[in-house]
Amino acid sequence: MLSDKEKIDIRNRIIEKMEGINLRIEEYRELTKPIPPSVAIGRVSRMDAINNRSVNEAALQQLESQKKALESAISRLNDDKFGRCVRCGELIPLERIIIMPGATKCVRCS
Repeated sequence: MLSDKEKIDIRNRIIEKMEGINLRIEEYRELTKPIPPSVAIGRVSRMDAINNRSVNEAALQQLESQKKALESAISRLNDDKFGRCVRCGELIPLERIIIMPGATKCVRCS
């Protein structure tokens, strides 16, 4: 079980990561806005822009998924099962939780 100090440290790290993710999400939302047909770019450039947009949309979805995992981690932080693998029930090493606060499985079960 995690100490109160460890929980505070983990909460602060989660909040810090979420702030960075929120900034990146905003950047990707700008990059994924559709290009209006009225904007004059060449056919090849438009095709390239469409391709880039799909890559950016995938990155945006990944960031939003990471954000949800971090939000879930914060909500579970005071739960007695926080820090335990959902598969095998063993304690997840503190170092893993610090690096990946949204982790719900130990390395062996991941």
